[in-house]
Amino acid sequence: MSNSATTTELTTHDGKSLKQSLRAALRREKMRALLLIAPLLIFIMLSFVLPIVDMLARSVDNEIVPQTLPTTVVELAKWDSKATDLPDEAVYAAFYNDMTAAVKARIHTKLGTRLNYDQPGISSAFRKAGRGLKKLDADAPLKPQFIEMNDTWGERDTWLTMKRLSGAYTAGYYLTSVDAEASADGIIKKPEDERIYLMLFSRTIAMSIFITFMCVLLGYPIAYLLANVSTRTSNMLMIFVLLPFWTSLLVRTSAWKVLLQQQGVINDLLVYFGVVADENRLELINNMTGTVIAMTHILLPFMILPLFSVMKTIPPSYVRASKSMGATDWTTFWRIYFPNTVAGIGAGSILVFILAIGYYITPELVGGTKGVFISNRIAYHISSSLNWGLAAALGSILLVLVLGLYWVYDKIVGIDNVKLG
Repeated sequence: MSNSATTTELTTHDGKSLKQSLRAALRREKMRALLLIAPLLIFIMLSFVLPIVDMLARSVDNEIVPQTLPTTVVELAKWDSKATDLPDEAVYAAFYNDMTAAVKARIHTKLGTRLNYDQPGISSAFRKAGRGLKKLDADAPLKPQFIEMNDTWGERDTWLTMKRLSGAYTAGYYLTSVDAEASADGIIKKPEDERIYLMLFSRTIAMSIFITFMCVLLGYPIAYLLANVSTRTSNMLMIFVLLPFWTSLLVRTSAWKVLLQQQGVINDLLVYFGVVADENRLELINNMTGTVIAMTHILLPFMILPLFSVMKTIPPSYVRASKSMGATDWTTFWRIYFPNTVAGIGAGSILVFILAIGYYITPELVGGTKGVFISNRIAYHISSSLNWGLAAALGSILLVLVLGLYWVYDKIVGIDNVKLG
């Protein structure tokens, strides 16, 4: 008698293997699901992922120097900057040839602008060199001719800067972002009067946290009121919460300028009621106070709405049960009601903090010099100074700080506990 047993493979009605048919059906389901989310995935890639990748690339990009001055970069690599004061004739000859090609391509001014970020004033030397190249005698020594054209070409720091920036990538933007710079002696801190970015980063984080705290402090009782009145009254009051969304951000911020200035409505009322003397009017604008007041007002709805949605889901029986067991109002609130609203506080805090840390219009209008954020400097470098590399480096550091704070928040509160209702 044979111990071997034959097994019959299961098939579908058309004779195909059941396992293969199941795999094919699963592939079709996955492909259908991918096609459904493809528009959203493409949108996220185009509007979020690619800009971040581009920002990170710009923050270290320095290709304009080796591309514009290819032979000069090679000759500068041979120059022993510690042994001699100035490069030899070969460097100046290479620079002449590279500049001649750059002037024809009309990119020498862009190179000057890039180098000007590290050595202020060098951009004007590049513009003058572009106009004066035709006057130089290529058959005679070029070193004295360049120095005679502009003293900048006779300064050792000029060539040290070009040699230091000869690579395709640079950490200079990140060094500037933390108030440091590269020198012949290594990385050093900038002079005291030029250190602004670390102060702006710390101010941005501190004020964003404080604004978030103020939104919790003011938004919690409002959300509690909305959640514990009748539906009709709650809907009516909700209109006032949502009303700011129907007004332009610029209009709301400008209104605070009118209210907060020393001759504004608030100071007039304080003087009228005798709270402050007319000669001692409060400075409520062009400082941190104005930024906090205006941004708290603007971001308050983003705290109230998550809190309200969570509070609305808390069964009233919890409070009644606590009081029936002899608990006081404070004990009931602190031990029963408040823990159930932590998820709403977490959701509102994330919304408010992320929005606050990136605001630049409101601080620009009401913050003056003492209430601006790091985002204002980023906007300045993008739109005014056109130093996109530094703006990208500042944005990258800000992104890392936000992700770091998000990680700390997740460890303390737990992102899984954040709910919108």
